[in-house]
Amino acid sequence: MSGPLTRHRHKDTTAFPGCTSQGRHGWTSAVIALVWLLVSPVAMALPADTPVGRVELGAPKDQADATIACMYPMTGRSASYGRDSIVAIRMALQELARDPQSPDLRVIVDDSRSKASFAVRMAEDFLQNDDADILCGIVSSGVGMAVSRLARQKQVILIGTDHASSRATLEEGHDYYFRVSSDTWISHAAGARYLKELQKETGWRKLAFLGPDYEYGRVAWRDLQQALALEGVRFEQTGTYWPRLYEPDYSLYIQSLLENPPDILVVGLWGGDFTAFIEQARTTRLFEQMRVANFDTGGDYETLVALGSEPPPGLILSARHHVNWPDTDRNRQFVQDFHELSGRYPSYSAQGAWAGMMAIARAIRLAGDVSDTRAVITALEGLEVPLPKDPDGFTSYIDPQTHQIAQAQAIGTPVSDDRFPPARVLLGNWRVYDAESLKPSPALIQKRRGETGG
Repeated sequence: MSGPLTRHRHKDTTAFPGCTSQGRHGWTSAVIALVWLLVSPVAMALPADTPVGRVELGAPKDQADATIACMYPMTGRSASYGRDSIVAIRMALQELARDPQSPDLRVIVDDSRSKASFAVRMAEDFLQNDDADILCGIVSSGVGMAVSRLARQKQVILIGTDHASSRATLEEGHDYYFRVSSDTWISHAAGARYLKELQKETGWRKLAFLGPDYEYGRVAWRDLQQALALEGVRFEQTGTYWPRLYEPDYSLYIQSLLENPPDILVVGLWGGDFTAFIEQARTTRLFEQMRVANFDTGGDYETLVALGSEPPPGLILSARHHVNWPDTDRNRQFVQDFHELSGRYPSYSAQGAWAGMMAIARAIRLAGDVSDTRAVITALEGLEVPLPKDPDGFTSYIDPQTHQIAQAQAIGTPVSDDRFPPARVLLGNWRVYDAESLKPSPALIQKRRGETGG
């Protein structure tokens, strides 16, 4: 630690453009009462599903070393990610409270509604009205990119815990943005290696991609193409399909795939969208005609629950965290603690939120004062963060060049396993790809950032 930890210092509260003097504080007394309740010690005993709006956790404002303001979806199709992130933040705060050298964090969480313009206004409000020191969270990549641009403009640190577009750290990377969960490059670099190995085993040749028509899906497809090219994988592209985010009906896309079936269909849908696609596709012959892979989010615990006891054949899946991999003390403890606090098992978003809190606390402790933004940035660059996702012998760390966390990736197939009910299947038959081999090369970083050589 570079110096004594300094208590939170209030910053200039001059109004930001586009932010009214009232901000979002015109709440009813009922909501204020709910917030007070959640700040109180009773909050830790409340059911984890209780929060549906603004929540305050951790230290009171006048006792906090830092205020962390997080944005997650709490309503709509992706609300479960916000729900699990809040549980994980509570877990992290409990662990940090046991360490007398850790800073006292005040954490505010509110509903981003998965809308970029709304989240940007919320972030401005956090900075002005809540005196936030660090922004964090965000599930949608479109939302994440918009808030990242605001963070650069306001020179405030943003810790991304869930959104995954690699463009955020490559093309648009900047000093104030960091990400503590795997991105689309890491996932699809691993996927490209898996497909290369599978091609040697099966001789597949035709590939199609289906992903959401916004930032995340478009970048995921570009990452996969670049990674396959680097691996020397040759294939015939039979089609790309772009349903909107939260599309209710995939029948036209499924019909088109059946009319011109690939050997491999890589799907970039996530959460309820991927589950809906599988449920609609399993009523057809799609899974008999092709193998379906989802390398970034498809192995999420909630998706595995939805597969039931008889998943469609041929699925190849991964996620940013697994309840049964790696089989380490740290991961087992994380999953058990989450279950004890919430009564359910975690989606991958939980580990991202937990990682965010731990990284922030470690960086503030090293910097000594959260108001010294440059010192916190320096502490984050190269910071090691032991995580549940880490296999034995490896510790996740933030790459100083890209500000993206470096992590291993495991890809598997569904196998019968009822240890984590209500899931009846988990992933097994693992193929694990080490973190160093999945990092983008200096040449790729230079290309993506449009830099010229010396």
